Amino acid sequence: MELSPCDRMFHAPLLNCHILSIIGLNAAVDPTVLKFGLQQTLIKHPRFSSKLSINERKMKWTPTIVNLQDHVIIPKVDPKMDSPDQFVEDYVSRLTTIPTMDLSKPLWEIHILNIKTSNAQSICVFKIHHSIGDAVSLMSLLLASTRKKSDPKSLPTIPSRKRAGSNASNGFMWMKLRTIWNTFVDMILFGATILFLEDTKTSLKGSSSRVDLKPKRVVYRIVSLDDIKVVKTKMNITINDVMLGVIQAGLSRYLNHECAGDNDQKGEKEKQKKINLQKKTRLRATLMVNLRPTSGIQSLETLMSKESKQKKWGWGNKFGYMVLPFETALQNEPLDYVRQAKATVDRKKDSLEALCSFRIATLIVNIFGAEVASAVAHRFISNTTMALSNVVGPIEEISFYGHPIQFLATTVYGHPHALTIHYQSYFNKMTIVVAVDPDVIPNPHKLCDHLEESLNIIKNAVLDKGFDAA
Repeated sequence: MELSPCDRMFHAPLLNCHILSIIGLNAAVDPTVLKFGLQQTLIKHPRFSSKLSINERKMKWTPTIVNLQDHVIIPKVDPKMDSPDQFVEDYVSRLTTIPTMDLSKPLWEIHILNIKTSNAQSICVFKIHHSIGDAVSLMSLLLASTRKKSDPKSLPTIPSRKRAGSNASNGFMWMKLRTIWNTFVDMILFGATILFLEDTKTSLKGSSSRVDLKPKRVVYRIVSLDDIKVVKTKMNITINDVMLGVIQAGLSRYLNHECAGDNDQKGEKEKQKKINLQKKTRLRATLMVNLRPTSGIQSLETLMSKESKQKKWGWGNKFGYMVLPFETALQNEPLDYVRQAKATVDRKKDSLEALCSFRIATLIVNIFGAEVASAVAHRFISNTTMALSNVVGPIEEISFYGHPIQFLATTVYGHPHALTIHYQSYFNKMTIVVAVDPDVIPNPHKLCDHLEESLNIIKNAVLDKGFDAA
């Protein structure tokens, strides 16, 4: 089976990306049980039981016999070490220093760290080459490999929702014209970003053109999903709107503290000067958008059905890029961060930017090859500040081959960003995952502090109002 154009791009030297999924468990891992579970589920999937074969310009997946000893890695650890959280952070960072995986075997591995951290009794780290699949397909496979904690024989409930359709009462023709215009404007800016339009140099943007080759530091912060839902309900918006508002607020606070000091120690004139300066800052994120007909996580059967394969919406990488601008000026009203984020996202929903970027990338790969397409993508990504993505997780507690899951944290490395933010829901938690180039952002925990504090400030602002804040 040949690789799709998008899959081939992830093997080009300028866009050699890998997915890291950190799974926190509520019990020590039994390697024998885990290997048996992998044998019964994961390696039955063609992508996880095939190696990559390269013949001239052709790449294809070739079935092979999987030796689990080559994929399940169990390093020796001291269970009584002084700083287990730091050990895990350093271990994951070392995984990002390995630029390529062994092509003589399937491109995935799982690392078992039987060590108690502040958030879990043990840690499993999946490392998967991005050509195997995107977040939606890989999360669907993970869910197919788990069971409800309350009912070990039942698969977890898969959260999904249909994409919103058009509303004739709002004017069908006007909506179509608006979509065409927004797409036109977005693609002009998309092309300008490839050619010359670069984000402002800040303490979040890497200056090196090959920041993708540098080791990454991955940290995560677990916050309450219920707090996010409070804001969602009060403002009558989506969880995604809330999270984008929180990220916008957190980045603004971080830039303010890192670049200009504490406002409380400055005069009013200096404070206003700083706000005006930040308003001129161009800070954009490349947002990965799922292009499957149904948004959210789908069942493995749906992704692998013959109909899905024929429509080319099944397994693999099916996403496009969207440029999402952020306002970095400090706001007197905390809820303005959320309102601004919602307005930006609502406008982007009336655009086909993600679909067009996917089609253009596919066309370039088919005509000029994956290396040219990845060079274009590399330049486009380099001219923005950060990568942003989200994954919808299970809505109830689940177990991974009999091991109860405490949290899920997923990120990506290998692209030319000094900052990547993922957020992933699971049961009643939201995990915010920050992956950074430590030469650019030396203390990612401080950035996580600002993100968590921003959520608390926004939640408290909603509660203080005591009425619909939309």
